[in-house]
Amino acid sequence: MVNHSNDAPEVPLALVSNAYLDELTAGLRARPIPWEGYQRATLITQDELTYIKAVDKKTGEDLSRVVDQQGAVYADLFISLLQKLVRVDTIQSILILIDDLLLDHEERATYFLALSKNDPALPYAPLLKCLRSEDEFVPLKASKILTILLGASPKPRKEAAQELFRWTTAQLQSNNQAVVDLAVQVLESVLRQRDLRLVYWDTPHAMDALVRILKAASPSPQMQYQVIYCFWILTFDAEIAKDLNRKYEVISHLVDIAKSAIKEKVIRVIVSTLRNLVEKAPEANLAAMAAAKLLTFTENLSTRKWSDSEILEDVNYLKAELEENFQTLTTFEVYQAELLSGRLTWSPPHQSDLFWTKNWRELKRENYALLRVLARLLSTTSDTVVLSVAANDIGQYVKKDPSSRKFLQEIGVKQRIMELMSHPDQEVRYNSVNASWSLIGGGGGRV
Repeated sequence: MVNHSNDAPEVPLALVSNAYLDELTAGLRARPIPWEGYQRATLITQDELTYIKAVDKKTGEDLSRVVDQQGAVYADLFISLLQKLVRVDTIQSILILIDDLLLDHEERATYFLALSKNDPALPYAPLLKCLRSEDEFVPLKASKILTILLGASPKPRKEAAQELFRWTTAQLQSNNQAVVDLAVQVLESVLRQRDLRLVYWDTPHAMDALVRILKAASPSPQMQYQVIYCFWILTFDAEIAKDLNRKYEVISHLVDIAKSAIKEKVIRVIVSTLRNLVEKAPEANLAAMAAAKLLTFTENLSTRKWSDSEILEDVNYLKAELEENFQTLTTFEVYQAELLSGRLTWSPPHQSDLFWTKNWRELKRENYALLRVLARLLSTTSDTVVLSVAANDIGQYVKKDPSSRKFLQEIGVKQRIMELMSHPDQEVRYNSVNASWSLIGGGGGRV
């Protein structure tokens, strides 16, 4: 799996393997379709009927004997039928025929891709239309076929990928976990195409939906692996690697998952993703890794026995990079990364008067951006350590910048600190009382 030169390695084109879709397919496969009736109604020609009858209900070698001789004809026929027929049961059957043709023979995708020579909209347009069907089966089967075609294309159509990505974004929010699984598998396979990673990154709400699976739900180890695998492939792009943690704060979450993971493959894909983040965008990610205590964790991982030697290679790489850069990472960078992660702990900066003397102005930058983060943590978290540290930091800051009291009152910090003075946790009360002295101008003395 691990490749640290320029790009992700080859992964199977037809990665989508979904028991739920297979069950739906099996239930529909045996149903008769009145092809002769379509011919009598002149919806299809006699030649088209002959070609269809030659492959209808055939699979495996029986199907190959027909298709291998006339693959281009069948690709043209099936896409043409999708364009001109509208009955849902017929569309279902055509999609099953296309999927059967491509099953274990992804090289046949070239027959479909060749249709673009005569019509640039083909082969994607009719399949993309299927994604908008209200039928349950049609969009799921069409997404699998689109995945194969986009994965097999030497120059994948970005517009087609974007529409597929919009569809997967909606499916990731489904209550049916089998549908979520299928959508993630589609992403795992399509994102192997380097040119499509930024297309996905720029698709509205796409990354939010993917990250939410990892953070909001309690995903199975397999789902954790699949989602993080998508992160891994995406982070081969330097632009994505630079912004992934800044936008979605994934580093501390990935470290937490790795700490509790039972499956080795979950740890492997996390470590590979973290390595990509360091290789592609060290300045954007090393401070966050230091704040997440990754160095200590890599020291622990390096002593374990692994069945996959590549894990140890990646662990040692991360360990060496963190050790080499640890002294050059300013204390404030690590503090900022810790603050933005929302996981405040009693690390040295919080209680260092020298740190606040040197760095209090940093919290005022960009319209008090970091001070607002502290305010938000005080209002939204229930973690007593985070509340204690955040209250402490407010007090430390105001001692250095008394002029900010009015601003902190306007954004509700003073009122919140007063509320926390009666918090059931002793440490929260203690730090809130100390902060209140600074906020009301009581000289900043500690109680």
